Amino acid sequence: MKGKGLISHQRDQFHRMLIEQRTLAVSSFNKYGEAWIASNADTGQRTSVLLSNMLFKKITTRLNIIPEIFDKKKDGQTAGNEFEAACAWFLNSTFPMLDGLRPGKWNVEQVRHRSEAVLGKFEQYSHLSELSLLAQENKTLRNFLGDGYTVSPDVIISRKPELDEDINDATIIVDAESSRNTMLRMENHKDKVRPLLHASISCKFTMRSDRAQNTRTEALNLLRTRKGRAPHIASVTAEPMSSRIASLALGTGDMDYVYHFALYELMECCQELELEESLELLTTMIDGKRLRDISDLPLDLAI
Repeated sequence: MKGKGLISHQRDQFHRMLIEQRTLAVSSFNKYGEAWIASNADTGQRTSVLLSNMLFKKITTRLNIIPEIFDKKKDGQTAGNEFEAACAWFLNSTFPMLDGLRPGKWNVEQVRHRSEAVLGKFEQYSHLSELSLLAQENKTLRNFLGDGYTVSPDVIISRKPELDEDINDATIIVDAESSRNTMLRMENHKDKVRPLLHASISCKFTMRSDRAQNTRTEALNLLRTRKGRAPHIASVTAEPMSSRIASLALGTGDMDYVYHFALYELMECCQELELEESLELLTTMIDGKRLRDISDLPLDLAI
């Protein structure tokens, strides 16, 4: 194979975007003898600082970027929103290009407004909108349900139902006699046409105390509250510490995989810093089919 593939190229652009918008950046820092600290580091942990700094250097060197040192990093919420937007951009620039493997009318978007209405607009979760309206009108029901049934994804991929003429493009496959309940047919959406939720992706720039549990809870709620096929459920992170990645990646049943924004470079950093336990844990997660690089995500979504 000659030349760089689309996904590899867009992975580079994804990293470049994070650096240019200062989501992934370095600021002045002296605590551990380091001249600067990367924005995805935990300043309270020396290993996190060393890994993040080396990871940043590897990425900027590969992209031929001369890093600029800032006075301080962006606040967590801003960095988180920008990371979500960058992940949405990466998926929007890669997944639809796999139309030959996974044809469909796709939409990739960052979720900017957090509410139960986000999921309610999709066919598998349309009942949540009705449940929310009932809860707003009934205080007892609202207190009983709490907000456990609501899920707020960061990035979603949806698919529009198909017209019969498109389904029957090559040969007559569907007619009025059968297939009268499948939601893939536009014809079966009588009252309101709702897209099908194909994937829900949680994006966490870093992993701190309760974030792993929050992500797991959101994933489980997606499974429990659906009516129909479960969407792909995944998480993307830029967290450098393997132990924190493991808090989300290890175990099965709640999500497909955890994806790291620069897994190959992180593995190299652990090797060069001789962090044997971290390297072993990363290898365990990879071999156990729990952790992958973000470049694997578009193809996994085509399954």
